[in-house]
Amino acid sequence: MAVAGRSFEERVGWGGPASLALHAACLALLLIYLPKPRIFRTPPDDSVSVEIVPAATRSEPAAPPADIRPQPQQAPAAPIAPPAAEAPGRVLVPPVIKPAPAPDALVSARQLFSGGVLTDPRSKKARAALRQLSGDERNLQLCGLEAMEQVRRTRPGSNPDAIAPYAMAPERIKGGSIEVKGGAFRSKRLWYAIRFSCEVDEGSGAVRSFAFAIGDAIPKDLWREHNLVADDGAAD
Repeated sequence: MAVAGRSFEERVGWGGPASLALHAACLALLLIYLPKPRIFRTPPDDSVSVEIVPAATRSEPAAPPADIRPQPQQAPAAPIAPPAAEAPGRVLVPPVIKPAPAPDALVSARQLFSGGVLTDPRSKKARAALRQLSGDERNLQLCGLEAMEQVRRTRPGSNPDAIAPYAMAPERIKGGSIEVKGGAFRSKRLWYAIRFSCEVDEGSGAVRSFAFAIGDAIPKDLWREHNLVADDGAAD
C-alpha cells in the first residue's frame, strides 16, 4: 500500500534546533519521512517460439541374415567373488547452524504522547492535514508521530527529526492495528532501526496503545538502497 500520499510526497525538516518542548508541533506530522517505494519493472519477454520439426523418415538398409551355424559351447564362467566389505569411513557431522539472534522484545509505552502533541494549539495545521488523509494513511502518520515522541523521551538529547516506517521492510496495517518491523528514525544525521506495534482507536482516532524497540544504527552503505538520507538534501 502506498502511504506517501499527495501532500506528504515532499520531505520537510525541523526549522531550527529541536527541544523536548512542543516547539514545532504544527509541523510534527510533516516530519514523518515516507520514502517513495522502489519500482520494479517486469523485464521484457525474451522467450523465442521454437517449432519442433520431426526428422524425415529414412529407409534403413536390410540387416544381413543371421549366422545359423552352431556356436561352440563355452565353459561356464567362474563365480564372481563378492566384493570385500568397505572399511568404515569417517562419519561427517553436518555443522550446527546457530539461529539468528531474536530481536529485542517490544516494550509497552507507559504513557502516550501523540494526543498531547495534536491538541496543542500550534498543531492546528497538522490536525487539518490529518483530516485529508484516508484511514490507513492517517493511522500510519499517528503511529509514526507516537514513535518519534517515544524515542525523544526514551533517549534524551536524541532529537529525532524523521521516521521511515517501511524503510527496511513493508509495514502491516489491518484496521487500527499497525505493525512496523523494519522502520528507521533519523537522529543527528544518522539512521537507527526501530520496530513498533501501534493500536489506533477507530472511534476517537487516537493512539490507544504502543510498544516499541530501538535497534542499532543502520550502516551508511545501506542508506541509498532504502532511500535514507542524512538530511533533506541529496542522498549521501
